[in-house]
Amino acid sequence: MIEKILLIALAFFAISITIALFRMIKGPTMPDRAIALDMIGVNLLSSIAVISMVLRTMAFLEAILILGILAFISTIAFSKYIERGIIVERKSDN
Repeated sequence: MIEKILLIALAFFAISITIALFRMIKGPTMPDRAIALDMIGVNLLSSIAVISMVLRTMAFLEAILILGILAFISTIAFSKYIERGIIVERKSDN
């Protein structure tokens, strides 16, 4: 019973990722694209966690951690680029 529910959850995560991918490509503004990118990252992490539960293994926990960190950093970098136009600020000696 639980495995069927987890497989249904995986299907919903796949649908959600597809919708977010469409929003990232077609989004009317750059902040919409940034939010869609973050949403794809969160849904991907959730999908990996559900797959780990279905397979009854803890082997994917490191992948979840690494992808979570990368998704967070990429969202912050993309948001900073949208706001200021640059990612890394360098102070001049003037």
